[in-house]
Amino acid sequence: MSATHINHDYLPGEGATLSAAQAALEGRKRGLKRFLPFIGPAFIAAVAYIDPGNFATNIQAGSTYGYMLLWVVLASNLMAVLIQTLSAKLGIATGKNLPEISRERFARPVTIGLWLQAEFIAIATDLAEFIGGALGLHLLFGIALFPAALITGVFSFALLELQRRGFRPLEAGITALVGVVVVSFAYEVWIAKPDGSELLTGLFVPTLDGTGSVLLATGILGATVMPHVIYLHSALMQRRVVGRNEDERQRIFRFEFIDILIAMGVAGLINGAMLVMAAGLFHGSGDPVTTIEGAYARLTHHAGTIAAVLFGIGLMASGFSSSSVGTMSGQIVMQGYLDRQIPLYLRRLITMAPALAVLAMGVDPTTALVMSQVVLSFGIPFALIPLLMFCSNRELMGSLVNRRLTSIVAWAVTAAIIGLNIFLLYRTLFGL
Repeated sequence: MSATHINHDYLPGEGATLSAAQAALEGRKRGLKRFLPFIGPAFIAAVAYIDPGNFATNIQAGSTYGYMLLWVVLASNLMAVLIQTLSAKLGIATGKNLPEISRERFARPVTIGLWLQAEFIAIATDLAEFIGGALGLHLLFGIALFPAALITGVFSFALLELQRRGFRPLEAGITALVGVVVVSFAYEVWIAKPDGSELLTGLFVPTLDGTGSVLLATGILGATVMPHVIYLHSALMQRRVVGRNEDERQRIFRFEFIDILIAMGVAGLINGAMLVMAAGLFHGSGDPVTTIEGAYARLTHHAGTIAAVLFGIGLMASGFSSSSVGTMSGQIVMQGYLDRQIPLYLRRLITMAPALAVLAMGVDPTTALVMSQVVLSFGIPFALIPLLMFCSNRELMGSLVNRRLTSIVAWAVTAAIIGLNIFLLYRTLFGL
């Protein structure tokens, strides 16, 4: 009898993946093929690291300071690998997601409070993603922002329909959209013709130049971890392939760590490409690009129509994919904290309503994007701190409990992220 528990309530098309995963865990698959059944969940999580909020920050950093802040993008990516690894490990070790464990271990009033802030975060997440998708459509086709946001909603519904068909179609759909972003920025970097020596210096030699660079570096680092994707990754792993003993859970974790390294590596390359493109094309003009619309216009002027169109397509793909991931995260926090669920499409309608209202009122999209990131900053401690508490609990995690060094590094990273976000909130709210 197999030691691996495979859920036989899977949807059509999932059986082959789960059987392949079982064969890999039992050592009946060798070489690269043994990794394939486990590739996918981290790519869904990685969407949060290339959402529209990253576009403006990375482009402004590159256009203002050239390649100097590439090392910050690298540091951010290393943080992302660590945090997403812990979230995935929690789901693998416990068979539960972060909100579910919080409901079991915290008092009811605390759980209700955590749920309320998580719902607020879900709305703010949708605002940022809808703005990105709508801006992409607006720049490409001249569609007004409100109807463009409605079209974004239609595409996000289509992606959610993939989820009803099983985890593999959803993972394939999300990965395809990430691939669109990769192709878009690969072309932008090729057009930008970056200086190799300056690029390597910016990547590996930490440098800052005045208050402005400190603020941009803080923005890149402080907005690295999005709270909704911390909840999500633990849920993606909790029932995908379930090991029934410590040895199999260890193997599943090792396979998923490869998935995380690949997906976060792709996200890091995309973020770096955004900055490199802006550094190569915009830096030194004396007029730094501070908005997504400005980047599109400048690309048209400096690099031609194809570069601008690919930028718009990449932005649109980012908005479409990340808006669906935000909805999935919202469903998880309600199910986890309250043990309640509402239909996925109803949740999609509820969380997209505030984003549509903001755009209908004619609020400047860049301003709305910045404010959504401020709101998201409030939610980071409520996701990160419980995650580290649980991952350090041997009774809960078994053999996958954090090692002492891992815990020290994780708490240091958490303190840095929370501190940077508090600093950003202070400056944003008080203009100091």
